[in-house]
Amino acid sequence: MVKTYVCSFCGAIIQPGTGMWYVRNDGSIIRFCSSKCYKNSVKLGRSPAKLKWTSFHK
Repeated sequence: MVKTYVCSFCGAIIQPGTGMWYVRNDGSIIRFCSSKCYKNSVKLGRSPAKLKWTSFHK
């Protein structure tokens, strides 16, 4: 059975064969569904709670 993951930034389901993994120096794995989520999280340092298009928005 193929495993699906959840995007660490927006909460979307990542289908097999898509998305990207980012491994930090401490060994923690962060999974992203798209380059949009990767850039907002890692490069720009934004919080998903402040963006309306994420499922973590309050």
